[in-house]
Amino acid sequence: LYLLEVILEESGRNLSSFPNMPCPVRNWAGIGENRFIAEQLNYDRDMERVWAEERVAQMNEEQRTAFDAIMGCVLDENANLNNRVFFLDGPGGTGKTFVYNTLCHAVRGYGWIVICVASTGIAALILPGGRTGHSMFKIPVEGLTAQSTCAIPKGSDRANLIR
Repeated sequence: LYLLEVILEESGRNLSSFPNMPCPVRNWAGIGENRFIAEQLNYDRDMERVWAEERVAQMNEEQRTAFDAIMGCVLDENANLNNRVFFLDGPGGTGKTFVYNTLCHAVRGYGWIVICVASTGIAALILPGGRTGHSMFKIPVEGLTAQSTCAIPKGSDRANLIR
């Protein structure tokens, strides 16, 4: 029941919103691990490396150039943070998603967390563990004002994942 309550709270609801539904009788929050981090690390590192290697071998020259540049920055701890932003652009069918997925598998192969985010649900579906931006970062979608901010509480499991 506690886990259902946690999931519902992400949407601004709780079990008491549903008549006749029992509520958790104790707070289990301090007992478990950060479920967001656990979810992002729930993969086989060896398989992630294999998938990345297979995909890198299939890349064309432009895809490989982009992949190598991005991975170079990911692996370089001394890289300037201003040089760690990339924009991958190209017409439909040129393999942008293929590069994104390969990057995800390669980075996860090191045992690191990768949060795959897209602006639409359809786009998120084709990324490993993909989520929409408004879902992952709690970006409001209604009633936006100049003062609107993401609704991620400080110190929450979600905030700790992003941090």
